[in-house]
Amino acid sequence: MRTIINKNLIKPAITAKPFTDKASLGRLMLLSLLSLGVLIFANQLYAAGVNPYTTNYKQQNTNQLKSLQANPEPEIFVSNHKEDDNISMLENGYDMIGSSGFSATEASSDLALAHAKMIKADTVLVYRKYESAKTASSKLQLIKEAAKTGGEIDPNDLEEEPTQYQYYASYWAKLPMPLLGVHIIKLKQKVEENAQEVVKEEAGLKIIAVIKASPAAKASIVKGDTLLKIGEVVLVTADDLFAAVKRYAGQTVPVELQRGGVAVAATVALNSRQ
Repeated sequence: MRTIINKNLIKPAITAKPFTDKASLGRLMLLSLLSLGVLIFANQLYAAGVNPYTTNYKQQNTNQLKSLQANPEPEIFVSNHKEDDNISMLENGYDMIGSSGFSATEASSDLALAHAKMIKADTVLVYRKYESAKTASSKLQLIKEAAKTGGEIDPNDLEEEPTQYQYYASYWAKLPMPLLGVHIIKLKQKVEENAQEVVKEEAGLKIIAVIKASPAAKASIVKGDTLLKIGEVVLVTADDLFAAVKRYAGQTVPVELQRGGVAVAATVALNSRQ
């Protein structure tokens, strides 16, 4: 259902007059608090019937990723360092299933945990960030200031708005130990050619995380390295890397990479397929 707002219908401004008695001010304060209570109660009713972590969920992994456990009991962690957490989860052998993001006044972490269990995640990370607020106290302050000066108050400024927060949750599944154990991206950069700016791919595959205790970690390959070649396979795309580790699974192979612009040679004993 869509709500259509006629922009020609503008509420007239309210002229605030000085209060002549404490009773008028008390009644106004009571009405403000009652309005705030109604809004909070309505929000609680909404939360009781709908899980915002579920309705705002977006799947990231296209391979139907889920816990290796048949009936996992997800762990939940509340944090404020999303980017660092993502790298830490990758390094600890997890991959992201998906995420939820939305704005709300209150959204219990228990709801994120319930959704994590529904999609068979092993871990859920929850974040909450202050967004905005228009409380009863700020409304009362506005009325007091206008009453002193005899100024005007926009009716919209008198509407109660409980504190809004931005919520975000990411859901993770533990992976079996991989054949190599790296997470990579393909880097591109803008360069100027013939007075025009063009985008060119950089050589190799940039490592953004190395899984702990993996073959890559044991071969002293680190985050920030650029993989160039595994065995006889030149690494241009992610598919090249998948093909290489599949081809040499269970074997010890030479690896060519760059570290800080310097060529480095390593030897990796890849895991076997289970």
